[in-house]
Amino acid sequence: MSQQSKSSKHDPEPSFSTGEHLTADERLFKPPSIIERRAFVHTDPWRALRILGEFVEGFDELADVRAAVTFFGSARSPADDFWYQRTVETARLLGEHHFAIITGAGGGIMEAANRGAQEAGALSIGLNIELPEEQEVNPYVDRTVHFRYMFARKTMLVKYSSAFIFPPGGFGTLDELCEVLTLRQTGKIGAIPIVLMSKDYWSGFVDWLGGTVQKEGKIGPADLDLFHLTDDPEQVVEIVLANWHNG
Repeated sequence: MSQQSKSSKHDPEPSFSTGEHLTADERLFKPPSIIERRAFVHTDPWRALRILGEFVEGFDELADVRAAVTFFGSARSPADDFWYQRTVETARLLGEHHFAIITGAGGGIMEAANRGAQEAGALSIGLNIELPEEQEVNPYVDRTVHFRYMFARKTMLVKYSSAFIFPPGGFGTLDELCEVLTLRQTGKIGAIPIVLMSKDYWSGFVDWLGGTVQKEGKIGPADLDLFHLTDDPEQVVEIVLANWHNG
């Protein structure tokens, strides 16, 4: 038997002639068809790459942030709202203590916090999110990072923060508050202060936690100590400074 016939008998037919038995490298360098290209950008592997890209961009953009406070709150609060004004004051005071201010980049309370940061000359960061009705970045943001995925954005809102401030807000604010409380309760983050601003607004929620949730054993008595409740911007600053450690 000749060497040529022996090779033909035992080796797969060359991929360049049949398209079969492609090696991993051949598949990598094989140009995709237009249909394949269009299909791939709608697959979960492609989404995983996008998600990874959002984390990489977020880590890269915020890597230099050493001391920051994250503000959550309603995007629907107008500039003449009492808690809009209180949020501006609180963020300005924190900015004067050299804390960067991080928000979700939108209007309302988020805008107020970024505005306070700029008034203090502090770094004002906005982590914007893609929504069905596009959210515009408020004009008081110095550094913006854009996200498609809520969980990637939430990670960045938490990761670089030395405190979490919650003026009044709606479903989104409640979601973020419960998530931060869960991270504290389960030890996923350290003893980072969580401050609810507006006793009138949050007292019903706090009473429900103590009178129903804790009473029925769904949380423990110590869980009610995971947050502070105040109306006073100066007290917010005292709480943040008392708990801040320069890492």
